[in-house]
This record gives sequence, structure tokens and C-alpha cells, in this order.
Amino acid sequence: MELALVLPLVVLLLLAVVQLGLLVRDQILVVHAAREAVREAAVDPAADAPRKAALASSTLDESRMTVTATGRGATGSRVRVEVAYRAPTAVPLLGSALGDLTLRASATMRVER
Repeated sequence: MELALVLPLVVLLLLAVVQLGLLVRDQILVVHAAREAVREAAVDPAADAPRKAALASSTLDESRMTVTATGRGATGSRVRVEVAYRAPTAVPLLGSALGDLTLRASATMRVER
């Protein structure tokens, strides 16, 4: 009898832990994408180079990711890249209640070329 009362709460708690784990994984991937994008922006002056590097560095859905590079000037200046990712919350029961969350990361590096 007690198991029937507690089991739904335990299942809900386990689903919350899974969703949290997925969000943490996505945040780590967003940070990695920002680092790769700023590194590419520091060595390649092409406008689309940071986005291509960010997409190539992770398995994140490209339609949910935005990459913004600012401040690229002459050699020695600093370039800053911000990556924003709309992370899906697809775990049953919790995902529809939370909605998508926006994860952000930024990185700055000195322009080399």
C-alpha cells in the first residue's frame, strides 16, 4: 500500500534528475562550442567561421543555436563570442511543464591573425 503512494513521487524525482543531467550536458557542450568558436574567430577573419566552428565542435542542434562574434579588429585586439542554445526539455511529465531553457556561454580571446 505504501509503495503505491510513494512510487509516483520517486518516479517524478528520477525524471527530474534525468532532465537536470541532460541540461548540464547541454551547458557543457555550449561552453565547449563557445571556446571553439572564439578560437576560430581569433585566427580566421571570415564572418561565418565562429558559427561553423561551434557547430562542428558539438552535437547540438544547429537550428537552436545562435553564435555572435563581436570586437574583432586588428591583430592583438580582443574578439568575444557568445553562444546561446535553446535547450529542449523533452523528459516526459517535466519537459512540457518547464518549456525550453536558453543556455548561454561566452569566451574572449586575443586576435592572432
